[in-house]
Parts: sequence; C-alpha cells; structure tokens
Amino acid sequence: MPLSEHEQRMLDQIEQALYAEDPKFANTVRQTNPAVHYKRWIIKASIGFVAGVALLMGGAVFQQVAIGVIGFLVMLACLLWGLSAWRRVVGGSGEAAAPATPAEPKQRRQQRQGLMNRFEERWRRRQEGDDR
Repeated sequence: MPLSEHEQRMLDQIEQALYAEDPKFANTVRQTNPAVHYKRWIIKASIGFVAGVALLMGGAVFQQVAIGVIGFLVMLACLLWGLSAWRRVVGGSGEAAAPATPAEPKQRRQQRQGLMNRFEERWRRRQEGDDR
C-alpha cells in the first residue's frame, strides 16, 4: 500500500532529521541488508552444528552418554536455527525475501480466480451429469 503524500513528507522529514543528527548511524542503517543478517545466522548455525557433531563423536569415543546427548541437542538446535534463517534468505516466510513486484499479487489473484473458475466449471458439469 503506497504512502499518502502527507505520510511521505513526514517520512522524508524524519529521514533528514536522522541524517542531520547522526549521519554515520543513518548511513549504516540505510546500507544494511536483512539477508546479510540471516546469512550470518546460517554461518553461526553451521559452526554450532559442527561443534554438536564433535560433541556427539566425543561422547561416543569416551563412552559418555551425557556428552553425546548434549551434542545431539546442539546439532538439532543449530539445524533448526539454520533452516529458519535459510527460509528467510530464500524467501519462504520472511522479511529478507525480495519484495514482490506489484504485478505478482495480481497474477496470483488471476491464477487463483482461474483455478476457482475451473473448479466451478467442473462442479457445474458434474451437477448437469456431464462427467468428463
């Protein structure tokens, strides 16, 4: 939903005030890409997963069940953490996904309407006794 002219002017004024007050911070915030943040999460999760494997193997080698279980739990937690970050990077559910172009929602809506029209047509044919 686009901003109104008044809202756009207010946003521009806030942005100018931020640049005037703290230009270094404003520049840093402007250049930050959320995907970079999630990629860091993936790297950290990968390192944690490797550490979990090491703990699991260490527990097996030294026959310490508790260390093996902790290693497995670390692996599991890091795997889930990495997968959630991965989904956000590739656009499964998230903020870091590329923004949709204005045409995409319209196309999806048309596809859904086309699908619904096909279902309705099939339903009508079945009701009329013309099964194909």
